[in-house]
Amino acid sequence: MSFLPYSCQSVDEEDIQTVINTLRSPYLTQGPKVKEFEEALCEFTGAKYAVAVSNGTAALHLAMLACKTNNTHNVITTPNTFVATSNSALYCGSKVLFADIDNKTGNIDPNNIVKLISKDTRVIIPVHFAGQSCNMKKIHRIAEEFDTKIIEDGSHALGGSYNGKPIGNCEFSDMCTFSFHPVKPIATGEGGAITTNDKELYDKLVMLRSHGITKEESKLKDNEGPWYYEMQLLGYNYRLTDIQAALGISQLKKLKTFTQKRQHIAGIYNKEFNNIDGVNILDTKTDESSYHLYVTSIDYQMIGKTRQEVMQELKEKGIGSQVHYIPVYKQPYYKQLGYKQKHFPNCEEYYSKALSIPIFPKMSETDIKTVVSAIKCLKD
Repeated sequence: MSFLPYSCQSVDEEDIQTVINTLRSPYLTQGPKVKEFEEALCEFTGAKYAVAVSNGTAALHLAMLACKTNNTHNVITTPNTFVATSNSALYCGSKVLFADIDNKTGNIDPNNIVKLISKDTRVIIPVHFAGQSCNMKKIHRIAEEFDTKIIEDGSHALGGSYNGKPIGNCEFSDMCTFSFHPVKPIATGEGGAITTNDKELYDKLVMLRSHGITKEESKLKDNEGPWYYEMQLLGYNYRLTDIQAALGISQLKKLKTFTQKRQHIAGIYNKEFNNIDGVNILDTKTDESSYHLYVTSIDYQMIGKTRQEVMQELKEKGIGSQVHYIPVYKQPYYKQLGYKQKHFPNCEEYYSKALSIPIFPKMSETDIKTVVSAIKCLKD
C-alpha cells in the first residue's frame, strides 16, 4: 500500500457480491438478513441472544436503557475510551465515575473500581481496550457484591477471547456491545450489536431498537386486528439495515482469519520492539487479544522528539498513526462537569506516551517490515 493507515476495513469481492445480492432482494431493511446476522453472532460468541443495531453508540445506549439507569444512579467506566462509552450513561441522566487504568494494559483497573463503587452504582462498563479483555472475573465479583450490572464495551474485541471463551459470550456480564465501524474487527459501514444471555433484557432491547413497539400477540395489551401494534416503551430507531447485515454475515465468516492475521502482525511487533530504548508495548496475551489496535508507549523525552514530530516523521514514510485515546475527562464538555486530570495519574502517564501504529489484515509482510524499520529508526 502507498500509505499505511493505523487501521482500515478488509472488504473483498465476496463481500461486495453479498451486498449486491441483498440490493436485488425484496428487503433492504427489516428483512431476514438482520436475524441471520444475529444468529451468526450468537454462534460465534456463544451468547444466547444478539440484537443488531445501527452503530456501537446505539448499542451502548440501548444497553444502558435496558438496565433502567436513571439520574439516581452512577456508572463506573474507564477514561481511556472513546467518548461514546461514558456518553451512554449521560444520555440516561446518570453520573459517570471514571476509574483509573492499569497503564501496562490500558484497561480499567478493578482495584480502582472498588474505590468508587457504592449502592448507587447501577452499571460498570469495562472496555476491552485495543482488543485485550479486562479482568472480567474480578470485575464480576465486585459487581455481585453490590448487585451492579455489567455491560462490556467490546467495540474493539470481537474475535478476541477471555478465560478460553469468545468475548461476547457474557459469562461474566449482563450484556456485551460491539461496533462494526470500518476500522473495527469486522465492518458493516456503520453498525453495532448487543449480546446477552438474559431473555428479559433481550426482549427489551428488541423493542427499544424500534421505537419501543411490539407486534407480538403474546405481548400486546390489546389486539384490534392483524394491523395492530403497540408502543410500550419510549424507544428509538436504531435498526440495522439488511444491506449492512449482509455485509456483516460475510465479514463474520472471515473474522477468525482477520484475527489470526492481526495476532501475527502483533507477534512480530512484540518481538521486534521488545528491546528498543524508549519504546514499550502494552501487556497483552497475543493469542487472546483481537488486536483492533496496536499501541506503543514511547518515551518522547528519551528519543529527543515530540509526539507531533514522531507522527510527522512516520507520515513522511507513508505510515499513519493515531492516539487512542484522549482521556474523556479532558474533553471540554466533561471539564464543565468538574472532571480533573489530577485524579487519574495512570491514565495521564499512559496518554502522554501512547501512539497507535498500523495493524490490519490487508498488511503485507513488506508493510510490516516498513513499520518495524520506521519505529526502530525513531531515535536516529
